[in-house]
Amino acid sequence: MAKLLLKLQRYFRRKPVRFFTLLALYLAAGSLVFLHSGFSGEPRVPGSPRSPAAAEGPGLPYLGVMQLSRGFKAAATMPAGGRRHGPWFKSTSKEPSDRGKSRDNGGARSRVLRGRSGREKEEDRARYIGCYEDNTRQRTLRGMSFFDYKKMTVFRCQDNCAERGYLYAGLEFGAECYCGHKIQASNASESECNMECKGERSNTCGGINRLSIYRLELAQESARRYGSAIFRGCFRRPENISIALPASQLMLNMSVDKCVDFCTEKEFPLAALAGTTCRCGFPSTLFPLHEREDEQLCAHKCAAEEFESCGSADFLLVYQTQVQDNRCMDRRFLPSRAKQLVALASFPGAGNTWARHLIELATGFYTGSYYFDGSLYNKGFKGERDHWRSGRTICIKTHESGQKEIESFDSAILLIRNPYKALMAEFNRKYGGHIGFAAHAHWKGKEWPEFVANYAPWWATHTLDWLRYGKKVLVVHFEDLKRDLFVQLQRMVALLGVTACEDRLLCVEGQKDGNFKRSGLRKLEYDPYTPEMRKTIGGYIRTVDAALKLRNLSGVPEDYYPR
Repeated sequence: MAKLLLKLQRYFRRKPVRFFTLLALYLAAGSLVFLHSGFSGEPRVPGSPRSPAAAEGPGLPYLGVMQLSRGFKAAATMPAGGRRHGPWFKSTSKEPSDRGKSRDNGGARSRVLRGRSGREKEEDRARYIGCYEDNTRQRTLRGMSFFDYKKMTVFRCQDNCAERGYLYAGLEFGAECYCGHKIQASNASESECNMECKGERSNTCGGINRLSIYRLELAQESARRYGSAIFRGCFRRPENISIALPASQLMLNMSVDKCVDFCTEKEFPLAALAGTTCRCGFPSTLFPLHEREDEQLCAHKCAAEEFESCGSADFLLVYQTQVQDNRCMDRRFLPSRAKQLVALASFPGAGNTWARHLIELATGFYTGSYYFDGSLYNKGFKGERDHWRSGRTICIKTHESGQKEIESFDSAILLIRNPYKALMAEFNRKYGGHIGFAAHAHWKGKEWPEFVANYAPWWATHTLDWLRYGKKVLVVHFEDLKRDLFVQLQRMVALLGVTACEDRLLCVEGQKDGNFKRSGLRKLEYDPYTPEMRKTIGGYIRTVDAALKLRNLSGVPEDYYPR
C-alpha cells in the first residue's frame, strides 16, 4: 500500500495539471451530492406523538371520555411543527411549485377554468345526498349538462360540475351528468336509482328519470371562470342599485368579457351584467351575494355572444374580476398589549392556517403562533416571528393539548375538522409542504399506516383536552366555516373582542382562499383508509361527539360518519 501511494505521489509531481483537475472534479462531485441531499430531503416533524395503541388497544374509543383523555394525554403534547425555539429556527417544510398545465375546454359556451390545474380532485370532493326525481321538460338541476354513453363515471361528472362552480352534480340513466345550484324536485326511493355507470360498473349513476345527486364540497374553491373572471352567480337586482353598484355603462353589444374589462378598468372587484347595462361595485350590505337565484332567471343571451348569458334588468349575472378588494387587506400588530391570550387551537390538518388568514382579514390584526414557521412568515404571517406571549397579536395558533399548555390561555377558538380529511391534510403537509401533496409512494408505503396509528388517537384527545381544561372555549367546525363563512367568522371575531363591520366581512368572503389553502384539485386513485382504520376512527368520532353533547354543544357534523 505504501509503495502504491509513493508511486502516485511521484506521478502527480511530474504532472501537476492532472492532479488539480482530479481534485476539482472531486470537489464538484461532493458539492452536487451535498446540494441534492439538501433539496430532496423530506420535511421532518419533530416530536410526533407516540401511538398509544400498544397500551390501550383498539377498543379504547368506546371507553369513557375521561379515560380516553387520560390514556392519550402524553400523545398530544407535541404538535407537528415542534416547540418554538425562537426566530433563528428554520422551517424544513418545502413548498413545491404548482406545475399543473392549464387546460382549455374549448368553445364559447364552455369558456371555463382556463387556468385549471391538470391534477384531479381529492377524495373529499363530494357528499352523496340522495336519489331525486327528474323531468325532461323541467330539469331538477338546471345548469350545464353533458352525456357520455361509454365512459361516464361519478368522478367525471363531479369534476366537470365542480370546476364550473356548481354546488350539485347529478347522474342519470347511467350516462348523463347534470349540474346546478339548486335541487328543484322531490326525493325518490333509493331503489329507483338502480343503473350502473357506463364507465364504472361498481357505482350507481341514477336511473330512468332519476338522479343520483352529490353536493360538491370543492365547488366554491374551483369556481367557474370566464377568462380571468370568477363566476359568482345569478342575483336579484338590489334596491338602491346606483349606490350598491355605483359605476355603470350601456353596452349594446354586451358580452361577459366586455363588462369584466370595463369594471376591471374602473378598479371594481364585481362586474354585474344586467341585459344591456354593465354595472360595477363591491360586495356590501346592500348587495351581499348571499342569496343566489336560479340561473334560468338570468339566462338571457348576450347581444355579442350567442352562447353567453347576460342577465336582465331584474336579475344580474355577477362575476368577480381580478381587482383586489382592499377594504380588508390592511393588517398590523395590536396598538397596545393584549389583556388576554386567546388560542386558535386545532389538531394539525384542521385548517388552522386558513382560519388565521380569515381572522387577520376580518380583524385587521396579525395572528401569532406557539411555534415558528419561516415559510408562513415569508408568506405574510408577520406575527409568526413574535413570541407567543408578546401580546401583540390577536390570537395564537397552537396544536398543543396538554393541561399545562391549555391553561396558559385565557380563552380559545377550538377548530375541529372531520378526522378523515384532517389526517389526509396533515399527511400531505408533512410530506408535501403547507400547500403541497404527498407522493403516491408515501400513501402506498409504510408511512401512511404508521401515521394513522399515531395521529388518529391524537385527533380525539386534542378536542377532549381542550373541552376539559380550556377556560372559555368556542367550538367551530371547519365544515361549518366553509359552508357559512360569514356567520362563523362573526362568532370568532366576537370572541376576540373586535368589532368588525359587515362590509369588511363581505370583503373577506371574496378573498377567503388567499395563498394558504391547497387547490383541492387532486385525487387519490384509491381509498387510503382500510376497514380497520375506519372502525377505529369511527370510535374516536363517537367519543368526541358524546363529549361535545355533554357540554350542551352540537355534536359533530353528520358527514363525519361515512354513509
